[in-house]
Amino acid sequence: MAKVDDNAAPKSHKACCLISEMLEEMGLNSRKARQAKRQALLGIMTFCQWQISRMDEAAEPEPARRNPRGRRVKVV
Repeated sequence: MAKVDDNAAPKSHKACCLISEMLEEMGLNSRKARQAKRQALLGIMTFCQWQISRMDEAAEPEPARRNPRGRRVKVV
């Protein structure tokens, strides 16, 4: 990692440069970071869609039963 001179840049810029340098040393460039971020977001979207479909299935009305005092609960 390159040394940073205290008088060269403001602290916020130094931290940003340090993070970029560390990521580059680990082999993670901006293209790979975007791909990983996109993959994570797509996974979250898929999970949310799955949950919504499960909620819609659970919201469907069940036929009336003979015994109004008790009901059977379906555990998934």
